[in-house]
Amino acid sequence: MSFVPTKVFFTKGVGRSKDKLQAFELALRAAGIEKCNLVTVSSILPPGAKMLSKNEGLKYLKAGQITFVVMARIEDNEPNRLMAASVGAAIPANPDQYGYLSEHHGFGQTEEHSGDYAEDLAASMLASTLGIEFDSEKAWDEKKQYFKMSSQIVKTTNITQSAICDKNGKWTSVISVAVLLP
Repeated sequence: MSFVPTKVFFTKGVGRSKDKLQAFELALRAAGIEKCNLVTVSSILPPGAKMLSKNEGLKYLKAGQITFVVMARIEDNEPNRLMAASVGAAIPANPDQYGYLSEHHGFGQTEEHSGDYAEDLAASMLASTLGIEFDSEKAWDEKKQYFKMSSQIVKTTNITQSAICDKNGKWTSVISVAVLLP
């Protein structure tokens, strides 16, 4: 059986609990995808996939549904620790070409830094697939301008969630997700 998603939406969430698994469940609930059986997949954004808003995308989900996602996830219970999870996207100008989704998660990163990093990852993977030569050591702002000038990458974006771990040592779970729909 072949399944090529035609739609995608992005969501994110944070959960806190004395139990690690329940913190993750609460993050899924905050993201609106707790009722699905999630299957994580790698990083390909299908050709021509339509980007939906979270609210529009959630309408396609049913309880118990097998749902394919690209998910960045991080959790910890160290009091006051900053963490972030990001999914970056790079969309090619040619709608017949596939794009890339990237997952990134880390400690001590702001939402902006984590989001830029995930966008850079996705754009770099797409650029290498398209044969766009670039200096991987350059700052994201420089590469972003270069990629856009190449006219082969039409858009990059990210969804990022950051949080500071609970001050009393409860588990804190942070997720950012691209949900792939039929």
